[in-house]
Amino acid sequence: MTTTLITGANKGLGFETARRLIAAGHTVVLGSRDAGRGREAAERLGAELLILDVTSDESVAAAAASLSELDVLVNNAGIAGDLAAPADVTADSMRAVYDTNVFGVVRMIHAFLPLLEKSPAPVIVNVGSGLGSMTRATDPAAMASTLIPVAYASAKAAVTMLTVQYAKAYPGMRINCADPGYTATDLNGHQGTQTVAEGAEIIVRMAQTAPDGPTGGFFDRHGVVPW
Repeated sequence: MTTTLITGANKGLGFETARRLIAAGHTVVLGSRDAGRGREAAERLGAELLILDVTSDESVAAAAASLSELDVLVNNAGIAGDLAAPADVTADSMRAVYDTNVFGVVRMIHAFLPLLEKSPAPVIVNVGSGLGSMTRATDPAAMASTLIPVAYASAKAAVTMLTVQYAKAYPGMRINCADPGYTATDLNGHQGTQTVAEGAEIIVRMAQTAPDGPTGGFFDRHGVVPW
């Protein structure tokens, strides 16, 4: 049985990913910062609940200590942060976005590596964004070039680089970045043009990457995302 931990899984893309992986036979551990919402989501899905705040070293360490095995880690938890105009962006205003979207990924990987290294087929999926693609951000034909979410886009660009570096460091693992696309979730006020089911498709697919599958890549449901 494949044991999979998904952060930020009490709603949206995380919840849908959990639902589909459970249907595929995974034992899913649902990571949620909010105990009440997490319990409700876990009961609806038939998942195990793990109270987990990716911005807290203590919370992540305690979560890692509570598990005895792990095969797949899906770093899904993320926030949009303050979408201020570039002139109003400050280091302080960016800190929360980086703490969740970037440092949260590092905390999770650092804490759960010992368990993943014991798995016969370890997989890490970092949920990224096409807004973090340098190619798309500078392509006049791409939507990403028309938006300037300084904190969010730069944090997601960092996630893609983290993915590459960890994949190089751990060649025995399959470590990839998944771009769900512009999906209607709380993150964007449900303005996205894709359904949650469509957005979760690539996350679910990458969570089931075989030992001979790709690693160090950036993918959406249509294929490879340009860096």
